[in-house]
Amino acid sequence: MNSTDIFLYLLLSFSFLVLVLHLLRTTNRRKLHLPPGNLGLPFLGETLQLISAYKTENPEPFIDDRVSKYGTVFTTHVFGEPTVFSADPDINRFILQNEGRLFESSYPGSISNLLGRHSLLLMRGNLHKRMHSLTMSFANSSIIRDHLLVDIDRLVRLNMEGWTGRVLLMEEAKKITFQLTVKQLMSFDPCEWTENLMKEYMLVIEGFFTVPLPIFSTTYRRAIQARGKVAEALGLVVRARRRERKNDMLAALLDEEGGLSDEEIVDFMVALLVAGYETTSTIMTLAVKFLTETPPALAQLKDEHDEILAKKGEVETLQWDDYKSMNFTQCVVNETLRVANIISGVFRRAMRDVSIKGYTIPKGWKVFASLRAVHMDHDHFKDARTFNPWRWQANSGSNSCNTVNVFTPFGGGPRRCPGAELARVELSVFLHHLVTQFSWVPAEQDKLVFFPTTRTQKRYPIIVQRRSEFKCSSTL
Repeated sequence: MNSTDIFLYLLLSFSFLVLVLHLLRTTNRRKLHLPPGNLGLPFLGETLQLISAYKTENPEPFIDDRVSKYGTVFTTHVFGEPTVFSADPDINRFILQNEGRLFESSYPGSISNLLGRHSLLLMRGNLHKRMHSLTMSFANSSIIRDHLLVDIDRLVRLNMEGWTGRVLLMEEAKKITFQLTVKQLMSFDPCEWTENLMKEYMLVIEGFFTVPLPIFSTTYRRAIQARGKVAEALGLVVRARRRERKNDMLAALLDEEGGLSDEEIVDFMVALLVAGYETTSTIMTLAVKFLTETPPALAQLKDEHDEILAKKGEVETLQWDDYKSMNFTQCVVNETLRVANIISGVFRRAMRDVSIKGYTIPKGWKVFASLRAVHMDHDHFKDARTFNPWRWQANSGSNSCNTVNVFTPFGGGPRRCPGAELARVELSVFLHHLVTQFSWVPAEQDKLVFFPTTRTQKRYPIIVQRRSEFKCSSTL
């Protein structure tokens, strides 16, 4: 048998194997009543189609295409596993509410490597419930009002003091949110130690967006090394604080019933730094981008905050009553959260065969509840892909159904983001000082990218000028 015959034999054998696998998949789908869809190529599935789709400026191309073919629930095969995707708000709510009963949190091993196996994201069962509750107790409205608001206001103003000329807004927002999170967790004000910690932390964050193979990815290898340095630095703080207690999150972790090891506390804090730093800074940046591109919204926001400032007189620090009076600001916050969709969805794994809406999700299969697909659906939000903060005003008529079920920027169920209210306050305070102190224009065109997370391509560079200077120069 010559080389040509061998090649043809291998090609026919491979084709036959693909055909058999396809027939088996089709038979199993019918037998199990799986949602319609396409499992793609053997082994690869539709992973390449998923990744390549998000190179467009459409925020949800992969799901849009399959929803048009199969409906709001469909079967695919991505990242090595068969997966059921849901763009149905009722099914998403069912998935989120049944955490720990029918579904469990499921993330790739690379996430565990970077966050640590004791992070809140990876915890399950009673431990997760207990630690989630503890986290919420340090980020509820009363704690923010009585303790955190003064630091949020102070650190936002401190970071904006040096703003002049060209500013990379994403970088500046990251400084603010990192300092706020470190202050909340460990009571540290900005200093050389926090700056060095942030530099290492930025390397860790970059690792989430690369191929998780140290041999092939220099970025991922650097992220793992940086994670070790971050853990070492935090470990020193934990050991020192076992001898000296303060009123912050770290003190609560040290006092946790049953006792937590240094490693457990460090992993927990690493994950909270990610949650408090990366997502909120991105929301800040995108809020400014959307407002800049919607001048009437920016003008109304400025009017609201100028009025708050005028009422305050000589008092600089924002009070809780000031925050509660920011009605249009909350419309901007809601709309930014809806359009930006920093967390596009959540992965879960079925703990047993689950029947819903006539379909079966087999035990062990992944499910992806897409929050962004629902937020971008015209059936739920009129002109869904347009930034329109007025839709959140009472009786606007722009939202076509109950937002409790369809508006879920912080997830839902037992794993709903415990820092949801804190993120809203941080964004509101940031916007207050930005619009009352500065005028700005984009330094260059910047666009959104949506994979693996929503962010701007160039970190959104702007040219800023203090409003007082602008007013003076305009009167000359």
